[in-house]
Amino acid sequence: MLIKVYGSAVFGIEATTIAVEVNVDKGVGYHLVGLPDNAIKESNYRIAAALQNNGYKIPGKKITINMAPADLRKEGSAYDLTLALGILAASNQINSLNIQDYLIMGELSLDGSLQPIKGALPIALKAQEEGFKGFILPKENASEAAIVNNLMVFGVDNIKEVIDFFDQGTPLQETHVDTKQEFYDHLDLPDFDFADVKGQESIKRCMEIAAAGGHNIILIGPPGAGKTMLAKRLPSILPPMTLQEALETTKIHSVVGKVKNKGLMSQRPFRSPHHTISSAALVGGGSYPQPGEISLSHNGVLFLDELPEFERRVLEVMRQPMEDREVTIARAQYAVTYPSSFMLVASMNPSPGGYFNDPDAPVISSPAEMQRYLGKISGPLLDRIDIHIEVTPVPFDKLSDDRRGESSVAIRKRVEMAREIQTARFEDIKEVHYNAQMGTKHIRQFCKLDATSKNLLKNAMQRLNLSARAYDRILKVSRTIADLSQSDQVNEEHISEAIQYRSLDRDGWLG
Repeated sequence: MLIKVYGSAVFGIEATTIAVEVNVDKGVGYHLVGLPDNAIKESNYRIAAALQNNGYKIPGKKITINMAPADLRKEGSAYDLTLALGILAASNQINSLNIQDYLIMGELSLDGSLQPIKGALPIALKAQEEGFKGFILPKENASEAAIVNNLMVFGVDNIKEVIDFFDQGTPLQETHVDTKQEFYDHLDLPDFDFADVKGQESIKRCMEIAAAGGHNIILIGPPGAGKTMLAKRLPSILPPMTLQEALETTKIHSVVGKVKNKGLMSQRPFRSPHHTISSAALVGGGSYPQPGEISLSHNGVLFLDELPEFERRVLEVMRQPMEDREVTIARAQYAVTYPSSFMLVASMNPSPGGYFNDPDAPVISSPAEMQRYLGKISGPLLDRIDIHIEVTPVPFDKLSDDRRGESSVAIRKRVEMAREIQTARFEDIKEVHYNAQMGTKHIRQFCKLDATSKNLLKNAMQRLNLSARAYDRILKVSRTIADLSQSDQVNEEHISEAIQYRSLDRDGWLG
């Protein structure tokens, strides 16, 4: 008897429906075709034990299973439940009257219980798009999948529940999630607050500008100056995610199995990989491509602490994704694209010893050591970082001051106001949402300068020997500074402040 059941495969952050055709006929054998990987090929052992422990069995006949489309490679153990139900239905052990109305996924344990799967959200979106009546999956993934409207989602603990549902009509408990309510209920600020930061007013100003325009920023300072402390507080002043951004972010984290019972993600991600990370782990890749840290940081912050300690080769692969805000991983048979629109926040010591131009420093680095150290970061990568700022140690009188600084809530209000201005400005431009995303034609349109401002910028370009890309970065930052001051025009004071935030372009840093 031939039966067709449905599962799904995830490529990139999009799902493709897989038709699992199961035919049970006279003879002996178990044949699984359609480009399954080893995890799927091993599924017959898990299925046999799970069925045996729940009063069923794999029939001693010839079983042929085709996973269509047959030219698309399938991977992972999430097809166990799909295959098991197909075998039971094709061997007439259960009723198969409405089994094709549901998309079914889940990894089986030997006792028949279900383990969570990856990619539940993109699979649910595809199931809703293709008109399936419902989606049956492990209970741990139910909240994540139930974000999708107009699709019945059934989270189950054991294969016996699914068997009874199809064979005897025993109802399954549907999982309901009010997507908007779920989103707005979890829009609280992160735990870290700028009110805890003593002094560093100029750095807080830079972080505010970076947050307001979505600009990349690098903090340069000696050990203990507070670089990491400041970076960890940046998410607390970023504007809240929109519902669309939350769905995009949740899809990416769903693909790597980092959502489960959390449901919809409402906080912007903050990722801080160690400097020993490989290029594949940072930008994505592997035999079966997975999103890397830059994609897991989508709509959030990627923090690279001690930037020169990262391998130069690893840092260089970030250049194109930073420019395009997406990364494409190509293989011989296919290519997948992951979004990677993130804010880069990097920190570094000013020299190998950690101190620069400090006569009281315990370790003084020679000019040659300085050049080797700073040479680990390429000029093109630095050009893609809008704001360079020096972080100096906080003096004792400020450290011992009991008064709290300005709170993240107060700073965030100004950031949100600036973002509202940008949203209105770019309302008719699909690919641009905030200033850091502006291309050359948008910069020319929205960052027009008067004669005085042009002359100031020209002198800075000549004196600092800035590249054309650095020129654009200064104009973008100037536009954000103008937005924070609610000025329609970018003027001299905005340009002047933006030029100050190119520390690594000055004489004495890179020679």
